[in-house]
Amino acid sequence: MKKEWPLWEVFIRGQHGLNHRHVGSLHAPDAEMAIRNARDVYTRRKEGVSIWVVPSAQITASDPGNKEALFEPATDKIYRHPSFYDIPDEVGKM
Repeated sequence: MKKEWPLWEVFIRGQHGLNHRHVGSLHAPDAEMAIRNARDVYTRRKEGVSIWVVPSAQITASDPGNKEALFEPATDKIYRHPSFYDIPDEVGKM
């Protein structure tokens, strides 16, 4: 029986970007080969400066059906709303 290589998620940081962004997925036998393949597939025009690969099986995602519980503001936690802090004048506007 033929065993399929694991699936890897690929993240690239562009030359002018600060964050890595998800660009796609690919199959590879290990992380080193995943990076090599990602370079060949996703950075053909030299647009990347850094590549991350993550085994898809290692990603845990939230359930979109529970988005209210995860992303609704927690009004009972005042530390999430720093409106009561005094900002020194030398700091200026934030």
